[in-house]
Amino acid sequence: MRVRRWGTALTLLLTATALPATGLGTAIAAPARPSPRPLPLARHFDNRAVSDNSAPGAADFDGAGRSLSAQDLAAAGWSPGSALALDGTRLGLPRTAPGAPDNVVADGQAVAVRGRGEALTFLVAGTGGTAAGTGTVHYRDGSRSGYELTAPDWRSGPLSTKAVTLPHLNAPDGQSAGPARLYAVTVPLRAGREVASVALPTADESAGALHVFAMAVRDTGRRTGSWAASTAGYRAVGPWTNRTLRLVVHSGAGGPRARIRLANTFAGTPVDIGAASIALRGAGAAADRGPTPLTFGRGQTGTRIAAGAEAFSDPVDFTVPAGADLLVSIHLPGTVTAAPVHQEAAQLSYLSTAGSGDRTADAGGTAFPETLTVWPFLTGVDVEGGPGSIVALGDSITDGVKSTSGTNRRWPDVLARRFQAQHTLPRYGVLNHGISANRIVTDRYPGDGVSTDTGGVSAQHRLERDVLAQPSVRTVVVFEGINDVRWGTSSDEVIAGLRAIARRVHERGLRVVAATIAPCEGYPDCTPAVETRRQAVNAFLRADAGAVFDATLDFDAVVRDPQRPQRMLPAYDSGDHLHPGDAGLKALGESVDLRKLLPGRR
Repeated sequence: MRVRRWGTALTLLLTATALPATGLGTAIAAPARPSPRPLPLARHFDNRAVSDNSAPGAADFDGAGRSLSAQDLAAAGWSPGSALALDGTRLGLPRTAPGAPDNVVADGQAVAVRGRGEALTFLVAGTGGTAAGTGTVHYRDGSRSGYELTAPDWRSGPLSTKAVTLPHLNAPDGQSAGPARLYAVTVPLRAGREVASVALPTADESAGALHVFAMAVRDTGRRTGSWAASTAGYRAVGPWTNRTLRLVVHSGAGGPRARIRLANTFAGTPVDIGAASIALRGAGAAADRGPTPLTFGRGQTGTRIAAGAEAFSDPVDFTVPAGADLLVSIHLPGTVTAAPVHQEAAQLSYLSTAGSGDRTADAGGTAFPETLTVWPFLTGVDVEGGPGSIVALGDSITDGVKSTSGTNRRWPDVLARRFQAQHTLPRYGVLNHGISANRIVTDRYPGDGVSTDTGGVSAQHRLERDVLAQPSVRTVVVFEGINDVRWGTSSDEVIAGLRAIARRVHERGLRVVAATIAPCEGYPDCTPAVETRRQAVNAFLRADAGAVFDATLDFDAVVRDPQRPQRMLPAYDSGDHLHPGDAGLKALGESVDLRKLLPGRR
């Protein structure tokens, strides 16, 4: 193991960055120094991060004798050798016993990595402060690109972007209270090129040490998102014991084969899925015909989703029609006391009675007498093939608050129907990643623990999970900011946040379109100061002319009252003066020039 100046790094503790790392994605002329023959990541392991509680001194993650608890990791579902899906990437945890080398301190090592995709995901943490550096991706065709990797500190890094939080620290003199955190950080790859190896960043002795536990290529291609929802928070439920959820969702794009995405975002413990199915909806909780069973991990009936991770069902022969109600049924065999939820579903779903067991195969609806107004665990329905997805990143107006429940009249629903009704342009799927109360700059939900706040982490902090990791995403429409300016965030901060989102989306080779902020005079907290901040953000967006965004949608102009532009046109107002009603949401969805959303156009 190499000797490092840990004392200096620990003395110079750095403040954790608020954002996850983003890659440079730029071509470089030559590597900084000769690269040795690439080896599998485990062959480079030179640091011991995990110890057993019975032998807490057997590992030294940070140079001060402290380490992660193997028991805490197991309790979170992060057992040695297990495979976890994080931000759409399947990562294999080190197959090492506690006290054995299980990570590498990055210092230019050449790592053998194979795969073709749009991004590379690292499981990392910094010790001695936030750690960052620049590395190189080598492709099979002989080309290469640079990337920038930042690992937030394992003790003080942001909760809102962490992959998992552990409650304890181990040390030679015993165990103490944590927290300790690990992070999944993703950087872009060159489109269409196959990765051959990756050179890790070189060490910077003046900063923290960058630890790498796992890495893999992410490929979300060859699928189109049909329906999606963002995890808005982690709230108490039930308890639900041995019950089946029957969730109603509405498809956008159609396709001949389908899979679902389940997420245990923000959780501290794993959740067991006993079985799952998908069906076309008949009436209420009843299916049009017998549900199609879903499997996980190449044929398993159920799965365990680790804390902070997600699961994808195996693709199944099930035709998803465009614009149809679907029933996704999920059996929870254990007791669930808290769940990641999308709070504002604007749709009734169903729940079987306590102890009723696996009802995922039921065609009828009599086993589901209880109703839900949230979507727990389910974050997506994807179809195979198709042209890819448009993502709407927004707040309550995108989420459909104040639209008529069960009628799918959110403005992204209108946009999805327009894409499916025409044949001149690609018939993209439209994924609604609006969260009521969400903001661009600050987190509403802190990103960890059971909470009644379901406003989500900020748009910047959820960008990787809710946008960049979505299936074959082509274009992002950003329609946020009203909650920021209402809660005192300056227009300059909002504009800086919008710029940061645009930069990160462009680094992935995607198109990004911004919408102006709609008026809100008459809502209790929409003061003249709020209006001044709103107008300043909108002036920036209207003057952009392609400098930051690829196009602008003037949603403000669509719904404002021409006689009093600081308020919404009464015909479009839901009545609370902040949220458009059905007519206003329809006007927003119909105002979009579909050609502005096509990738490659400016």
